[in-house]
Amino acid sequence: MSTLQANKEFKSLYETLGYNFNDIALAIQAFRHSSYVNEQVGTGLEDNERLEFLGDAVLDLAVSHLLMERNPQASEGDLSRFRSMVVDEAGLHDVATRLELGRYLLLGKGEDQSLGRQRPSILADVTEALIGAIYLDGGFDVTKKVIEKLFAPLLKKVGTDALIQDYKSLLQEFTQQAFKCLPQYRLTEEKGPAHDKMFRIALAVNGIVLAEGMGKSKKEAEQHAAKEAFLRLKED
Repeated sequence: MSTLQANKEFKSLYETLGYNFNDIALAIQAFRHSSYVNEQVGTGLEDNERLEFLGDAVLDLAVSHLLMERNPQASEGDLSRFRSMVVDEAGLHDVATRLELGRYLLLGKGEDQSLGRQRPSILADVTEALIGAIYLDGGFDVTKKVIEKLFAPLLKKVGTDALIQDYKSLLQEFTQQAFKCLPQYRLTEEKGPAHDKMFRIALAVNGIVLAEGMGKSKKEAEQHAAKEAFLRLKED
């Protein structure tokens, strides 16, 4: 991909980011998946995994800074919990979807044919790689501004149940791709007085219970169960 071609392809991405790369090679590398590099024998191309590693660290620092600024009364434990909710795979996938990063990915043929452009883990990884590339290209202050813009919808949800709602759609997408089915939610317990009820939801995929979630509403319990199930499936 030539510099001219890359800049043309990335034009809408630059506009959404509010940032233009000085070194276009970094931008291209951010989208270069290992499956693509493995098919380019002898080219010396580098995949995006080192950028992903760097972006993960930069993202943690920037989001920590932003959370401290926005939540001056929050404890260390609260800030850690907020950060883990903002920069988890669901949050990264949300950003990648809004930026349409899948369209720019350089994937191997097999990975592309198996719907790699839609895979949550790959999209989360490329988001971190892109952040790492911006950091190397423009420095921390610039990257922090980009992160603040990209993660604004998630940062606004900090401290609310809305932040974990993404897991239901993320799990549904995953199970559709991996198992060709949808997760099933079943109420297994309801306890407490009317004004302070607690609900327990069991979540099953293909008839196998993978997780349970508790919450003050059925919806909240389903969200917690979806998060547990999604993380479990990603580990397997």
